[in-house]
Amino acid sequence: MPVESLYERLEPLLPQVRKPVQYVGGELNAQVGDWDAAAVRWCLMYPDAYEVGQPNQGLMILYELLNEQPDVLAERTYSVWPDLEALMRRHGLSQFTVDGHRPVAAFDVLGVSLATELGHTNLLVALDLAGIPLRSAERTDDHPIVVAGGHAAFNPEPLADFLDAAVLGDGEQAALTITDLVREHKARGSPGGREALLGRMATAGVAYVPRFYDVTYLPDGRIHRVVPNRPGVPHRVAKHTVMNLDEWPYPKQPLVPLAETIHERMSVEIFRGCTRGCRFCQAGMITRPVRERSITGIGDMVDRGLRNTGFQEVGLLSLSSADHSEIADIAKGLADRYEGDQVSLSLPSTRVDAFNVSLADELARNGRRSGLTFAPEGGSERLRRVINKTVTEEDLIRTVTTAYAGGWRHVKLYFMCGLPTETDEDVLGIAGLARAVVRAGREVTGTRDIRCTVSIGGFIPKPHTPFQWAGQLPHEETDRRLRLLRDAIGRDRSIGYRYHDGKPGIVEGLLSRGDRRVGAVIEEVVRAGGRFDGWSEHFSFERWQDAAERAGVDIDWYTTRVRDETEVLPWDHLDAGLDKEWLWADWQDAVAEQEVDDCRWSPCYDCGVCPAMSTEIQVGPTGRTLLPLTAAPTDGAARHAPEPSPHAGAHA
Repeated sequence: MPVESLYERLEPLLPQVRKPVQYVGGELNAQVGDWDAAAVRWCLMYPDAYEVGQPNQGLMILYELLNEQPDVLAERTYSVWPDLEALMRRHGLSQFTVDGHRPVAAFDVLGVSLATELGHTNLLVALDLAGIPLRSAERTDDHPIVVAGGHAAFNPEPLADFLDAAVLGDGEQAALTITDLVREHKARGSPGGREALLGRMATAGVAYVPRFYDVTYLPDGRIHRVVPNRPGVPHRVAKHTVMNLDEWPYPKQPLVPLAETIHERMSVEIFRGCTRGCRFCQAGMITRPVRERSITGIGDMVDRGLRNTGFQEVGLLSLSSADHSEIADIAKGLADRYEGDQVSLSLPSTRVDAFNVSLADELARNGRRSGLTFAPEGGSERLRRVINKTVTEEDLIRTVTTAYAGGWRHVKLYFMCGLPTETDEDVLGIAGLARAVVRAGREVTGTRDIRCTVSIGGFIPKPHTPFQWAGQLPHEETDRRLRLLRDAIGRDRSIGYRYHDGKPGIVEGLLSRGDRRVGAVIEEVVRAGGRFDGWSEHFSFERWQDAAERAGVDIDWYTTRVRDETEVLPWDHLDAGLDKEWLWADWQDAVAEQEVDDCRWSPCYDCGVCPAMSTEIQVGPTGRTLLPLTAAPTDGAARHAPEPSPHAGAHA
């Protein structure tokens, strides 16, 4: 059946809301497919505002990949702000896509990117606006299959009642497999309905289906066990890992927003995974092993992306971009290619001990210097040993001195408050580091026009990390330590100080390590008006407290309580490849202030990922070079890159 656009009904509402342009679609490289010609229709959702969700690389990759398939249609939807939500409810308008403005409920699959737990309430609001029952058990064959992915999907248990399925790990191959299963299911006349389709997804190992697992509890509230309740369903669900990134050069035509967004640049993911072993970092743990994109693959993506977008900044993305084995050659090659073109390079994530003079020179080659952020994380060397962030004060001073000497006048330092074993002395050490950074900058530049911004985030223990057993700092204590640091920095105008209070972190901690019982809290919060919890102007800690009380959930039990080694954790049946025994041993090493080397350059230390996932670390050098681009033709056609080497794709 044809599905008509809702835009005629939406358009009269737009003059009544803030930033109406975010809802109109029509961005450069956006696609509106033929509904009737599609066998499988995906709606991809980022559960936050357009300005946050539009640049999301994961969603953009899946959008393009799915639309490349000859009989597949993919459109996007984002959370609508409360002003438009109120109008939509008043006028009976459902959640819509920004591409074809089609109702979300009409699609076969609703794929949700869960980048952060504080977006959970937005997901439930969107389901309600779409007319999709919140609870998966109440949905019929007429409703989309609701599938979650992203880092927060590695513990989907708080959303177990609301999700049909969750995909762990890389989404490219999983999305194509789900598409095949949906296509086959529909072609056969949908025998057995959505239950049968979910059964095929579960038994194929492509996704975790919460309804096919039963959870029992001990008298003290801890989990007794999580077991499958139907045959053929795996006891543990494994993550997906895409190998050889050169075979997945997405996005090829990045979306260019019409409305203002948080990142307005063309981004290329230069590698996935991280083996630095920072014990607080969920992303580094769950994305192992390291898989580098080749220098020629990166060059081709940058060239194609710039030609297809018109952006003038290229972000080289990864968890620690300066750790790419050929980053110096990549930066020099790209700077050579685009010298004089006003194309700037940026490394949004840079380790203190990986930044050097040559890299600084290449990033600043064309005279445009984007911001530099370094993350020492802990205020003392002792605390950095605990978290396995092997950065000394000498490393930090040398790095920022390099940056200031290279023409930068402002650097940002990121720290966390509330890390395991942290003391007041560790917190006060942050102020001392900031002053040392400013002093070093003034000495190397001979000017007092030097600034350093200290940004503080609260530590939140995350699943699948060595700190998953740790107790979270109560929000009152977090706030006390933040005040202590503020007073230590004082009125020094050369040091900026940004921080978030401890209450949002407690809610994020509840959602990140919660089990299925926490779902009742989320639902209560939504019914009480909660949404956009990642935005301070919309967040209400009291609303979460009241909802938890009504649901009979003790927030402190889920957040500040220390777990022991034998406790069954809500995500133990979800396999990120890491041995739980190894994680526990690393937790003990943390308390003993013992560091662990990066296994990219040292012998394997048996975290379990490579054998469990049948994968391996993929790093260079490849021996290839980034060739210059050919000159632009006189007819004004765009420049083009040389044909790739026939050996492009495989790297050592």
